[in-house]
Amino acid sequence: MGDYIVHIVTAIGVGIVFLYGCLGEILTEKSGHLNLGIPGIMCMGAAGGCYGVSVYMGTLSNNAEPSWFLLLFISIILAALFACIGGLIYAFLTVSLRCNQNVTGLAITTFGSGFAEYVMSMVKSNEGTEFAIAKLKFKASLPFAGNLGWFGQIFLSHGFLVYFAIVLAILMWFTLKKTRIGLNLCAVGENPATADAAGINVTAYKYVAILVGSAIVGVGGLFYVMDSNNGSWENASTLLAYGWLAIALVIFAVWKPNFAILGSILFGIFYIAPNAIKGIDLATMKIFKIFPYLITVIVLIFTSVFDSKNAQPPAGLGLTYFREDR
Repeated sequence: MGDYIVHIVTAIGVGIVFLYGCLGEILTEKSGHLNLGIPGIMCMGAAGGCYGVSVYMGTLSNNAEPSWFLLLFISIILAALFACIGGLIYAFLTVSLRCNQNVTGLAITTFGSGFAEYVMSMVKSNEGTEFAIAKLKFKASLPFAGNLGWFGQIFLSHGFLVYFAIVLAILMWFTLKKTRIGLNLCAVGENPATADAAGINVTAYKYVAILVGSAIVGVGGLFYVMDSNNGSWENASTLLAYGWLAIALVIFAVWKPNFAILGSILFGIFYIAPNAIKGIDLATMKIFKIFPYLITVIVLIFTSVFDSKNAQPPAGLGLTYFREDR
């Protein structure tokens, strides 16, 4: 029983990385922009957050206890800001200059990966001690979790950023469905010309959605390093794979933030399954690795065959908007 609980907890931690990336991409796609730069932006956010941890920990005197609030605040802000750099480049090229969204996104992924490695080359000198201390703050669970048996271990033993992601998903769902801002954003993604004619500032909504979405993705990158990967930048190249799976999760969740919560946990289970199941052979391990992609394709086929309007992407997704053509 103990091993299964550990695996479930690990799956939730992995799934939350997917959830952050998925939420950021959903918000971006609701504005009509397909951002394939999510993996690179996630890397930039991870590097920015790690840089924030290094800067803050460097200001402390020897053996001084870091502040939980300041550590999280500084690192999250820098993770969001660094990710927004990638988001701003993407927004400027695709919204203002009307460049091809697919090509621009792939370029951002390449740029973001290299940018993150450059930043981390300046941080790695103190990584061993600073990150080991910082990860304890990020992974700190509720104090009474250990007294509630398996329920406390599975649901209450996670760090702050896990619960923040779930609350964020619920708030995003509510905003998109129940508020004027959310409905305006959906209108921009469905038909920007009609939204523009109705007096909605299409360019402003697109920029804000892309930048806020990028910030959310960046926090996911920080979460991966400090929580899911136990405060280590080693194997951070895996973050690119997490970014691509986050984009696949958007399709699996049919562009609904509330569905993304359960979908992210399911993706997390499939992702760790090869390592969790004892005695599994290499062929079966590879099958488990492709399960998230396979399920995504199946969902895409079903939504296309049954043509459910509520399970379709925004009608204007990937299309460049020229106001002069209106």
